[in-house]
Amino acid sequence: MNFVNRTSLWRGGLSECRTIPFECAALANFGSAARPNGGKPPRHRVSIHSVVFVLSLFSLSACTVGPDFQKPQPQQVAEWSKPTKAAASQIIPSEMNERWWEIFHDPKLSALTQRALTDNLDLKLASRRLQQSRAARQVITANRYPNTAATGSYGRKRNSGEGLNDPSGNNGDSAFNLWDAGFSASWELDFWGRVRRETEAADATLEVAENDRRSVLLSVLAETAQDYIQLRGVQRTRAVTEQNLDVARHSLKLSQLRLADGVATDLDVAEAAAQVAAIESRLPALEQRQSQLINALSLLMGEPPQALSAELSTDAPVPQTPRQVAIGLPSQLAERRPDIRQAEARLHSATASIGVAKGDFYPRITLSGNIGSQAMQLSDFGSWGSRSFGIGPQFSLPLFDGGRLRGMLHLREAQQQEAALAYQQTVLRAWHEIDDQLTAYNASQLRRDSLAEAVRQNQIALRTAQQQYVEGVVDFVNVLTVQSELLVTQQQWVESSTGVSLAMVGLYKALGGGWESVYPVAGAVTNNPV
Repeated sequence: MNFVNRTSLWRGGLSECRTIPFECAALANFGSAARPNGGKPPRHRVSIHSVVFVLSLFSLSACTVGPDFQKPQPQQVAEWSKPTKAAASQIIPSEMNERWWEIFHDPKLSALTQRALTDNLDLKLASRRLQQSRAARQVITANRYPNTAATGSYGRKRNSGEGLNDPSGNNGDSAFNLWDAGFSASWELDFWGRVRRETEAADATLEVAENDRRSVLLSVLAETAQDYIQLRGVQRTRAVTEQNLDVARHSLKLSQLRLADGVATDLDVAEAAAQVAAIESRLPALEQRQSQLINALSLLMGEPPQALSAELSTDAPVPQTPRQVAIGLPSQLAERRPDIRQAEARLHSATASIGVAKGDFYPRITLSGNIGSQAMQLSDFGSWGSRSFGIGPQFSLPLFDGGRLRGMLHLREAQQQEAALAYQQTVLRAWHEIDDQLTAYNASQLRRDSLAEAVRQNQIALRTAQQQYVEGVVDFVNVLTVQSELLVTQQQWVESSTGVSLAMVGLYKALGGGWESVYPVAGAVTNNPV
């Protein structure tokens, strides 16, 4: 029963072949045709049928079992979402700059990015994994070609006189030499396309590794920009804190002078001193955060801890975003994001693996042959009489395997369905990430602008409170309250300004830009630094 089912599957699979040669009918009737001369075919008819047989074999090799991969059509959106209240810097649906980090116009950031492209260890690891995938593909695709080998041996032997025949003719009384050398070749005829499907799956798996490296590159670019922007934000926060510390120390000195003049009280002096200590307590945490970010950048560059301390410890402004940010068209997303390209390649590999599983149900025919020379005397080795050869096909058809092949086919089909769902999920997640980043970029700008106004008003309030305190109109506690509020709003403004630049980096990462100029899709990688 199992043989009948397998045979029916074999015949049914032929309907999936792209071509069915006409010579198959003649080949099927070759053995049943009536022949003259006592059933022996004429010499010319044998030659004709041999040619037909060979042509039929190569025609059948055009068949390929299993489904052909169809490039999926990802879910698209008509246009990028627009905010209800637009901020100063707006997105435009024009061609995106591949080297997006250069729009910050920060030479130090551009230099660090270039160093990361050449020295980052994660990128080097991804490149080594890609080399492994290329080598694995070469191993698999080698099955398409004939396998040839040269052999040779020499042995001094002596056989048993009571056992195997002794070629020396001495009934095991003496030893003999045996020289042997030859050439062998074998080639599996890929009638059903099983090997071609293996090659197709290997190509898709290689594409997965290529896009994995692009994903790593995209993460390295984003992390470098984010750590650098955060570092400049921390340095700006420290500068603001030190400015407020100077103001607090001036207030302390003022209260001490007023106490000496009998105008202020010990409470005013104590509150002013507490304000100075509270502001000073913020500085160690900022120094720690700066050290951590420098270490993070050093790690991205493949350097030891604090290797970049000398060139990054000097304060510099936070990189600012341009008035317009080009992010491309929604239709370009699937072509650019490495994770979507990777999910498509996995789907392609899973689809081709179904053909490999179906091909295992069909017969395997291998052509093999060998030619060589064998002699007992070195002087006879290579002579016409020492020649040996063998040639002929080998046929293998699985009959009973306990359902292993059918189970493997079901497994590959389920994996293909999973890969299709994973592709849909990847595309959908990409749209959500982009929409979230677009919202974050606009909202962070609006928050920054509002905080800038709050800082301006608090600065006016502090100057007014200080003047009124000197005039004795208000208590010193009013000065301390306004100064605390100013410090808080200034730090929030720095954080929001940093957040605007970080949101733009996150937007470009969600768009999948940055790898095209380093790891292009087509052609040789001439500028590959890894």
